[in-house]
Parts: sequence; structure tokens; C-alpha cells
Amino acid sequence: MSGMKPSLQLRISQQLVMTPQLQQALKLLQMPVMELNTQLEQALAENVMLEAEEPPEGEVATPADESPEVVAGEADEFNTWDEPGPRDSRADVWADDGRRPDIEDRSGESLREHLLWQLEMEHFSPREIVMGHAIIDALNDDGYLTESLESIESTLAGEAGFTREELERTLARVQTLDPIGIAARTPAECISIQLSHLADDTAGRELALAIAAQSLDLVADRDHAALRREHAALDEELEGALELIRACHPHPGAAIESSTPEYVVPDVYVRKQDGRWVVDLNRSNSPRLQVNQTYAAMLRGGGSHDTLRAQLQEARFLVRSLEIRDDTLMKVALCIVERQTDYLEHGEESMKPMILKDVAEAVGMHESTISRVSANKYMHTPRGVVEFRYFFSSQLAGTDGSSQSSTAIKARIRRLIGQENPAKPLSDSALAKMLVNEGVNVARRTVAKYREALRIAPSSERKRQAAR
Repeated sequence: MSGMKPSLQLRISQQLVMTPQLQQALKLLQMPVMELNTQLEQALAENVMLEAEEPPEGEVATPADESPEVVAGEADEFNTWDEPGPRDSRADVWADDGRRPDIEDRSGESLREHLLWQLEMEHFSPREIVMGHAIIDALNDDGYLTESLESIESTLAGEAGFTREELERTLARVQTLDPIGIAARTPAECISIQLSHLADDTAGRELALAIAAQSLDLVADRDHAALRREHAALDEELEGALELIRACHPHPGAAIESSTPEYVVPDVYVRKQDGRWVVDLNRSNSPRLQVNQTYAAMLRGGGSHDTLRAQLQEARFLVRSLEIRDDTLMKVALCIVERQTDYLEHGEESMKPMILKDVAEAVGMHESTISRVSANKYMHTPRGVVEFRYFFSSQLAGTDGSSQSSTAIKARIRRLIGQENPAKPLSDSALAKMLVNEGVNVARRTVAKYREALRIAPSSERKRQAAR
């Protein structure tokens, strides 16, 4: 073993050190707004070194005061804890002209949004979706159909060859959506639809249906004697039927407007102002925290206040972590808005392809961080409340060398099938050719995959359904 000498070797490696502050920032970043608010309220109650930041005396806080809004493409340089990366934007703050809604409910911002969402969820065929859109567009705020089927049919005229019979069938399906009784043409039909959804053995159901169809004017006049004569009913039978009728809602559309079944709180707001898309954070529901400087100054005088010193460190960590969370949310939201302006302007057929890596490189962060930001975070846009993750999709090459989003291609497939002639439904090969003509270079098997993902039957099955 002669000749061997001890030596020193220097190896350089790089690793991410997870400081307590970074760990806390990551944890807060994953929280939806309502969960975050609960966490902050608990911290305020348990840590005396924290206090809620109050606006100056005599000043009323507004959303603009609480959260400066930034124009997409002109964002400020944010201080973040992630990897260094390109930062090429500038701040532009503007004053809001009014308060925004703080909470969105999943029933939809309007009756129309609520119903259109159900068209997608209830497995309506693409053809039925086209007709369903036309029917829903003809509803008033109370949920009644204000246009005749003849008028609606005329708006659908074209190669698809929509018939009155299938329009009637689609109307019947729309009338089963929530709230039950929607799209009725008269109060009698509205109440009858609601009664028909009761179990067949419900006491008084058949009599109630007969009264709704023939004698609602007598119900309104409280003419029980005439009702008994007209329907040959006993007092007890009549009272049971009237209770069922009274339980029905004569204005189902108004009911959905005021309901709040499932809250979704947007993390950011996006709106167009003076021709530019503007983004701002939603802080209207969250307490703004700061370190209690009075208590912090007392600790600087010395003494063995170990518990308070620990709380002071925790308070500083939490305040800084919240700043990091807000900065990161804003950076990612701005990047999404800049890249998806066409979607905001024109809808999902204009969605651009975008993956986590694209945003990560643009904002100088790791892909895992973008994934955390995108989960359970919502953006309030003119097209509704949209989850961040909705904007991410894979890409296909266009015939002109450009790239196409899979989300946009699915939307085009759904549109083309919805407009097809039911007697001659489009095959996957025909759809692929039509998409190529629209500039989308997509294979037949890819069309089949996307069609299946949309839960649309193949052309042979659609043809059989049309024949039936």
C-alpha cells in the first residue's frame, strides 16, 4: 500500500434549505382564502404580539386601499423567497370606483351561469347543449321562458336541422335542472313541474296536479268551495293538495339568485379598465396582521420573557410569510392573465397552451411552487370565477406552426358536434379534417380521446340516438 497519501477534496453542492419561515410560507400558500382566514383569526387570539392592522382614523378601508391593483404586463418587482428569475415589470396602482362582491357562490353569479354549468355536468349531448343555450338565453329573472319555441327554433336555423320535437325534448330536460320548475311558460306549468317530481305515492299529489293544471285562479281567490265542486274533493283531500301547491316556488329563478349553497372566495380579481387587464388581490375578508410594536419595545428593555420573545419571533415570521404569499399569488396571477388574454376576451376556444414550467420560468420560481399556488385558488373574471389550474393545458401544433391548447381544441370539438346534422353525425376523421381546416393539426385518435373526455358518444351511437 506504499505511495498512498492522505488528501483533501473539495466538493461543491447546492441544496434548498427549508427555513422555518419558508416552511410556514409554503403552508400558507397552499391554503384557500377561507382556511387562511381561520388560521389568522386563531393566531390573533393566541399570540399577544400580533394585532390586526387598522386603517388611519377617519379613513374607511376599501378594496383598493387594502390591495393595490396592478395592470397585467406592468407589475412591480416582488421580493420572494424562491429562485432568482427574470422580473421585467413595473407597478401601476389605480383607484377602484366601487366595492366588489367578497364571496361568490357556486350556484353561479346569475341564474344563467348556474344553468349553463349544469348543462355541462348533466351529460347533455353537444346538440342538446346548443339548444339548451338558446332556451336559457330566453329566460327572465324569475326563470320563465319568455320566447315561443317557434322563435327559438328560428334562431337555430341552419345545416344542423333542429326540429320542434327535439327542441321540446330539450326543454323538458332543462326543466328538470336546479331549481325545479325552471323554463316553464306559465305559472301552472311551473307548479306542475315541481309537483311531478314528488314521489308517486305522495298524498294529494294527483289532486294538486289537477288543480295546478285547471284551477290556479281559484287557488289565488281562495275559493275552496268552487275547488271542492270542480274536483269532487273532500275538505281533507283539498287541504292536503293545497299544502303541496303552497310549498312550490312560483318564481324559481328568483330563488336561485338569493341562495348560497357553496361558497367560493376568489383570491384575486381580474377586470378590464381603460382597455387594459388589471389584477388585484382580494383582502376584503382577511385580517391584515402586524407586530404589536408596544409589546415589542417592552422586550427590548431586557428581562427573561422567553415566552413573549418566542411569540414575537412567530409573529414576525407570520407577517413576513403572508407578504410572501401575497407577492407570489400576484406574480402568478399576473403571468396567467398576460398569457391568457385571448381567453378573457373571446372564451375557451381561444385558450393558449400553458404548462407549469412556462409560468415557473416567467416568474422565476420552481414548478412545485406554481402547483401549490394553482391548487384551490380562484380568479374572479368577467367570464366567472375560475380556478387557477383551469388555465393550464397541454399543447398541439397548429398547421401554421403555432401551438394550440387542448382546452381550446376540446371546445371546438364540442361546438362542431353541437352544430352537426343529426342524420349525418361527424366521425372523428371528419372532425379532424375540419379542425385542420381551422388551423389545428390534430390526429383522428386525438380527436377520439378528447371526444371521450367530453363524454360524447361516437358518431355511430349519436346516429342511433337521433334515429330513436
